[in-house]
Formats: sequence, C-alpha cells, structure tokens
Amino acid sequence: MISEEQIEGILKHLAELEATMAAGGSSGDFVRLSKEYAELAPVAKKAAAVRDMRAEIAELGAMVVDQASDDEMRTLATEEMAAARQSLPALEDELQIAMLPRDAADTKNAILEVRAGTGGDEAALFAADLLRMYQRYAEINGWKFEMMSLSASELGGIRDAVAEITGQGVFAKLKYESGVHRVQRVPETESQGRIHTSAATVAVLPEAEEIDIDINPSDLRIDTYRAQGAGGQHVNKTDSAIRITHLPSGIVVTQQDSKSQHKNRAKAMKVLRARLYDVERQMVDGARASARKEQVGSGDRSERIRTYNFPQGRVTDHRINLTLYKLEKMMSGEAVDEVVNALIAEHQANLLAELDDHG
Repeated sequence: MISEEQIEGILKHLAELEATMAAGGSSGDFVRLSKEYAELAPVAKKAAAVRDMRAEIAELGAMVVDQASDDEMRTLATEEMAAARQSLPALEDELQIAMLPRDAADTKNAILEVRAGTGGDEAALFAADLLRMYQRYAEINGWKFEMMSLSASELGGIRDAVAEITGQGVFAKLKYESGVHRVQRVPETESQGRIHTSAATVAVLPEAEEIDIDINPSDLRIDTYRAQGAGGQHVNKTDSAIRITHLPSGIVVTQQDSKSQHKNRAKAMKVLRARLYDVERQMVDGARASARKEQVGSGDRSERIRTYNFPQGRVTDHRINLTLYKLEKMMSGEAVDEVVNALIAEHQANLLAELDDHG
C-alpha cells in the first residue's frame, strides 16, 4: 500500500520542479528538468487522485458516525463511501504501476534488425513478412519507418534488413519483439502441400545517442569497398560501402545502401552505437535477471518467443501462453498491440510481485 508520505513526496517533488523551471537557468538544465517533469506529471496526477479519494472516504466516514447528521444524510454518505471504497483499490493499483521503475531506454527510438533463420527461401520470405508487419505497425502508431539496409533473397524475401523507427514510445513497445519468431505454413514452392517450419530472428535495439555510449575512434577499424548488388554485380563505381569493426567487442557493421560513403558511415555508426548500448544493457539486465526469473522482454535473441501458424490462423506468444486466432490482423500490424499490451501487463505484474517480495 502506498503511504501518505510517498504521495506527498511525489506532489512536493513536482511542485519543486515547476518552481525550478519557472526560475529559469541554462537550456541544458531546462531540457533535463522538462523531461523529468513530463515523466512525473502523470504519476503526480494519479497520486493526487488517490489522496483526494482517501480524504473523501475519511470525510464521508465522519458524516456516517456523526449523530448530529439526519438519517437521510447518513444513508447517502454510507452509499457514497461504499462506492468510493470500491473505486480506491483500482486507483491505488494504477498509481503503483505508474511508480514502477522505468526502463531508461523506453523513450528512445529503435533500430530494428530482421534476419532470416533456419528454413532457406521460406525463412527469407517470412522475414520479409515480419518486416512488413512492423512497417504497418509503425504506420498505425504514427511512427516514421526508414530502411537503413536490406539484403534481398532471390524469391522476394530478405536475408537481413535494418530499419530505424522514430516516434513516441517506440522502444517501450517494440522491445518485447526481440527473439526467434517461428512460422508454420505450406510454402508456395511446396507441391505436396506439406507444412514447413522455418524461423526469423528479430532484434530491437534502443537507438543510442553519443552521450549514451562513448566510442573510442582508436577501437575502430574502418574498411571501404565497392558495393555489391544481387548476383555480385557492382552497384556503383566508387568504394562507397563501409565496414566498421569494433575491435574490443568484435562487432562488425556493414552499410552499402547509399552511394555516399559519408552517409553509409553515419548509418553504420548509428547501428554500431545501438549494438554496443544493447550489449551494455544486456550485461546490466543479466546481473538483475540472475537475481530473479524474468523472462518477458529478456531480449534473448536465441529464445523462441512466438509461433505464427498459418493453416490454423493463429499466433502464440510462448512467454505468456497467449494465443490469438487473428493471424491476418497480426501480419497487417493491427493485432500487434494486443500481444504487446499483454506482455507489458505481465512485465508490470512481475515487477509488482518483486516489490511485494522485497516489501
């Protein structure tokens, strides 16, 4: 149960932020304070609602036991108090969820990587389907979806693709998509009508700013080469393709989609920063995860998280045993939120249980 002191502390902190912002200061401070204010304001709103509801229950309780009040007034107060007491737990739950520790990366944009896994041509076609699913999901949410690199397969599938998704709360929603996505369907090339199982791997990385991750230029080996198209033909006549190797980690990023070496280098650095930031986050999360069994949103690339069964028209998320018979709506991006919201709710429930354990 959230104490009166905690509620007063939240409201006091918001008032202090307002006063500091009104007093002015450096632009850097103002940006930092504005961000903190934007995060705290909705929490404070719920805290004020809980405080007011508790005060109302106390006032009504006083009226109920006040012998000076007439019977009609006491009956009315009793009914109102019962209704308020029924509403209060839901308000307190909302406040508790709002007060849960935030993932610092939730407000960031995301780098989405989709790769064909086991299953040959069919895996590449499924990877292309997943990429389209995320593109449509981004459109539904009003996010900007920009391809950074794409390696196509012969039959219209993709071997791997990297996209940048920018907008409000992108990583907070998409971070649960990291892992192995499995598909069960009859490939178009299958004459016997047999169901094949293949897979694609999705990685969603929070886009890292330079302040998030410090890269020492001496740790990088940068190679330039001539961009290759499908079938090995040269896309252009200059060495515009870039390969950046981060020597300490062994991470390699290649970029050749632009004819400009400068643009390819900037894109490659953006992906490299995101991957290094992700490695750092995984180490911190790994230390936390060893203290608890937290599977939802663990981001483990080798973990099979979801199965898309086309013959039965169903999607199953294995982390929370959720099955939806809405495969078409899933692939068009319309039902993605149903799965994501269920994963977020499960994650919040786990955090609340953890707080209770420590409480």
